[in-house]
Amino acid sequence: MAEAKWYVVHTYSGYENKVKANIEKSIQNLHLEDQILNVEVPLEDVVEVRNGQKKVVQKKLFPGYVLLHMVMNDETWYVVRNTRGVTGFVGPESKAVPLTEAEMANLGIRPEQLQIDYEVGDTVKVISGVWENTVGQIKAINMSKSTVTIGVDMFGRETAVEISFYDIKKM
Repeated sequence: MAEAKWYVVHTYSGYENKVKANIEKSIQNLHLEDQILNVEVPLEDVVEVRNGQKKVVQKKLFPGYVLLHMVMNDETWYVVRNTRGVTGFVGPESKAVPLTEAEMANLGIRPEQLQIDYEVGDTVKVISGVWENTVGQIKAINMSKSTVTIGVDMFGRETAVEISFYDIKKM
């Protein structure tokens, strides 16, 4: 499988969050979780003064653009390109060009070299979130999303639940 890279998509102005939601819905519906890993609308905190009061608000860092961490192939290109509100990929003649390491570093995106001490088959306990105090066995590990899939017993059946690395501890 090809390595996932960061790409930039141009959208109609003001439609960034809508495009993000639509792409995430397509990922779920078409089961592309392993190919389109992350959809981001870069935001920055800005201090505004209104009526004499300071207020911290989030503003879009790049209005009209959405960042995608994905494996580029015909299927993912088609899904993203044909999402309502997307006008095209950023690059010459709308050909998708991945961001370089330097460009990613300028945006604050750094490839993390995460080390974990979990393996498939380990028994873990969920320490926070909705599934807190639930015990389950690791069925799969997704390094790119920093999650594990664990099997939990629900209503007498084993159900797969995706949990962040940071929300579990080894038993």
